[in-house]
Amino acid sequence: MEDVARPLDALNAARNKNVIVDLKNGSAYIGKLKAFDIHINMVLEEAEEHKNGEVKRKLGTVFIRGDTILTISPA
Repeated sequence: MEDVARPLDALNAARNKNVIVDLKNGSAYIGKLKAFDIHINMVLEEAEEHKNGEVKRKLGTVFIRGDTILTISPA
């Protein structure tokens, strides 16, 4: 694994890899992390919305506001 000294380094290491983004509203998005900024706003490609452990919709490219995110983890 790459050297991770700061939180944004961890996100940089996850770029172009699949991640699970859990939101405050209880839903989760799984997709390929394409971009993010210092506010942790992020763009996922090939994204799917999951609720209660099942796929609700396939969305393609999505933008997620950083202030709605609870956790980000490898998929």
